[in-house]
Amino acid sequence: MKKKVLSLMLSGIMAAGLLMGCGGGGAAGSKEQTDSSASKGDYEEVTYAFVSFNTIPDDTSKVEEAINKISRKKIGVEVHLMPLSVADYAQQVSLAAQNGEVDIFHSLGDLSQSIANDMTLDITDMLDEDAPETKKLIGDEWLKTTSKDGKIYGIPTLKPFALQPMLIYRKDLAAELGLDMNSIKDPKDLTAIFEQVKKARPDITPLAPVGTGDSGMSRWCDDVDFLGGDYTKPIGVIQGDDMTVKSFFSLDQFKENAALVRDWYEKGLIMKDAATTTSAAAELMSSGSYFAYVASYSYPLEDTAASLSAPSGYDVGAIALGESYLDTTSINAITQCISSTSKHPDAALKFLNLTYTDPEVINTILYGIEGEDYVKNDDGTVSYPEGQDASTVPYTAQLSCGVLGNFFIQWPLEGSGSKESLEWEDEQNHKAKMSPAMGFTFDASSVQTQLTAVSNVLQQYFPGIQCGSVDPEVAIPEFEKALKDAGYDDILAAKQEQLDAWMAEQK
Repeated sequence: MKKKVLSLMLSGIMAAGLLMGCGGGGAAGSKEQTDSSASKGDYEEVTYAFVSFNTIPDDTSKVEEAINKISRKKIGVEVHLMPLSVADYAQQVSLAAQNGEVDIFHSLGDLSQSIANDMTLDITDMLDEDAPETKKLIGDEWLKTTSKDGKIYGIPTLKPFALQPMLIYRKDLAAELGLDMNSIKDPKDLTAIFEQVKKARPDITPLAPVGTGDSGMSRWCDDVDFLGGDYTKPIGVIQGDDMTVKSFFSLDQFKENAALVRDWYEKGLIMKDAATTTSAAAELMSSGSYFAYVASYSYPLEDTAASLSAPSGYDVGAIALGESYLDTTSINAITQCISSTSKHPDAALKFLNLTYTDPEVINTILYGIEGEDYVKNDDGTVSYPEGQDASTVPYTAQLSCGVLGNFFIQWPLEGSGSKESLEWEDEQNHKAKMSPAMGFTFDASSVQTQLTAVSNVLQQYFPGIQCGSVDPEVAIPEFEKALKDAGYDDILAAKQEQLDAWMAEQK
């Protein structure tokens, strides 16, 4: 289940806006631009940068050779792996791209900025020749999410996309107190449950935040497309089939949810300093002082609960608090890109194609060398060699499973999700309700000044409203006035203008 803990980690990463720009503005690079990796012997060598949540190995040459035995024969390409720590990824991959030292990299929630800053290569005309299998696998609809002006600038990582809001709760407390968790169909139903917890166990706070200033409430509004934003910075949205760009904070559901959380705060049902704490949900849960938290995941309820039990320190359960929904950001948040400075873009794209189609290649990137870094079990799962773990084996990048290539051909860790889970996740990708603006990407270059000012206002007001520490009836009007003074209307107008133009193009 360690594979699925990644969702929470990535949500925090992308909310932080880690990717940095490369170079100046202008159109994205062409195949003829400056060089990257040098050829080695009869094979073109490409460098593949990716974020790793495991210990970065001192030497990747043995793993590279195992991969190259496959890639030389299949595509005449050798790869050099560049795993980077999450703390350093943004800066290092940006510098590597500027200096022509990387051929393949991935976005972390900021693809549009990478395109605008000339970091990514237009691969539209290369896909049919260099990655036809992956193009077919992803499909034209999802490739629209990585496109701008009709040109494709990357390939979405193929993984469970459809996020569903869930309550993650301690099963031991629910059983001890006789809580009817099946009664929860809606966030409003949580009040009675939380009150029972507080009455029976005054030492337990019913709700922990999932992160700083994030009670989870912004996930409860139905069918919202954040139009390039996310739960933490919902700047201009559409809801349902209405293509009118609105302030997220003007939605009736947002105001109702804010009032609900305020009621919890006044009753002591949510962490008092949720708006400012630097602790994340798993850490707070493991302290033993909290009952539950709300976040969004893209896996079956049972799998999600199983994956989060160990980091939470308790056996936890999961309950759906709404339906999953797909928008552009759901698909393109993590996108594999060819650097605009690559000397061997065709070779790079051919290798990238293998990470979507060849199980041996992608799993060697993730797990390393069989017998040294992992062992293969009879049921198709993998585990660490006896007496070893992720911190002691020579190489592993297994926590990057949701970042790289095709999740659905990756070997599961022992005790991880079943074949049935994978089938469910793939089905959800194709059956989840989809935004009518799927494929639309907002270009914020014309309102950067306003965005900076609005972001400052968000930091001032949004956490307190989300976590109930301020009265929404007073705070929301003040918030909306501060947003207006910061140029919020300019952003909404720019989004509406671009969305209208995009819709006209679709027709």
